[in-house]
Amino acid sequence: MSAPDPSAEVRQFTVGPDDDDVRLDRWFKRHLPQVGFATVSRWARTGQIRVDGKRAKPEDRLSAGQVLRVPPGGEQPRGKSAPVRRELTDEQIAEAEAMVLEKTPAGIVLNKPPGLATQGGTKTHTHVDGLLDAFIVGEGPRPRLVHRLDKDTSGVLLIARTPGSAAFFSRRFSGRSAKKIYWALVAGVPDVAHGMIDAPLAKQPGTGGEKMHVDEEGGQQAKTRYRVVERAGNAAAWVELEPLTGRTHQLRAHMAAIGHPIIGDGKYGGQEAFLTGSISRKMHLHARRLIIDHPDGSKLDVTAPLPEHFAASMEQLGFDEDASDASPTEGPPPPSREAKKQAARQHAKQVRKSKPTRRGRQDATPKGAPKGAKGPPRKPGPAGRGKR
Repeated sequence: MSAPDPSAEVRQFTVGPDDDDVRLDRWFKRHLPQVGFATVSRWARTGQIRVDGKRAKPEDRLSAGQVLRVPPGGEQPRGKSAPVRRELTDEQIAEAEAMVLEKTPAGIVLNKPPGLATQGGTKTHTHVDGLLDAFIVGEGPRPRLVHRLDKDTSGVLLIARTPGSAAFFSRRFSGRSAKKIYWALVAGVPDVAHGMIDAPLAKQPGTGGEKMHVDEEGGQQAKTRYRVVERAGNAAAWVELEPLTGRTHQLRAHMAAIGHPIIGDGKYGGQEAFLTGSISRKMHLHARRLIIDHPDGSKLDVTAPLPEHFAASMEQLGFDEDASDASPTEGPPPPSREAKKQAARQHAKQVRKSKPTRRGRQDATPKGAPKGAKGPPRKPGPAGRGKR
């Protein structure tokens, strides 16, 4: 006798902490991906989906501990079965573990080495995303990326361990409450030791979207705070960079735009980006520190050691790492796109409220008219045109 098909029975699921404040339709996408949005909408419309015994809409948000009733159809939730793992070699697992700076129940912080891409592409087969299967625990979900670093940029890279923590961290990055501080060695020394680069960026025509440039008219807002930490005569400087927006190649394009390209960045600086002598020709841009809210209410604050070539260049130029603690600059970040939309909606609402209410002509009482009089006074008709 065959076992009954669980998808043919009404099922109940308890909403876990990782799905707190998630939309109902999003919960289905996470746990029952084979059930399409149209089916979820129909079930909700006909009252077949219940949350704590009450009808629910696809856009309703769930709370941890609530009981979700799902009608027959589909399979068991994806989280109940072991994820399909990518087969990794012992060397790949060791490579992944060697990058780990810190692990929490919600995330894994890596120190990405230069030269390793964050994600794969047409000609990119070795990348961080391809190594994340090394961090799957038991039957848990596969960790996922929540932000990225350029291939030749090294440093702090945060990985989310669950869908819920991925959503949590992503909101902090998009809302710009996450603080990211980079170290860079640049050619020459900026005239202003501490300032803000406010230069809109857009894809440079003719580069296939591979390069950005400053575009005052059609570019997207891009702001970077910088501070010169130390200088090596007039040849080079060590700077702290704090991006207040998250545009592609923002730090590289901004430093090149003010005439001080990052050392090793030939794409944006050309030959000016390379120093003579024994200074490495590799990119000298490092994500030194990340400060971000953690789902458990604490702050995740992680610092990544410099890669070998960057540390060697620092020593050759006479820079002391202790001269900077990579602290973020005080001050509010520019508003995110969602914050701007919310402000616009509030403004429109206030404008609507401030407009006077339109009254019908028959109901309007003219100024100075006796009480009870309604409508404007009649104008006398032309002489000789009265009723006969």
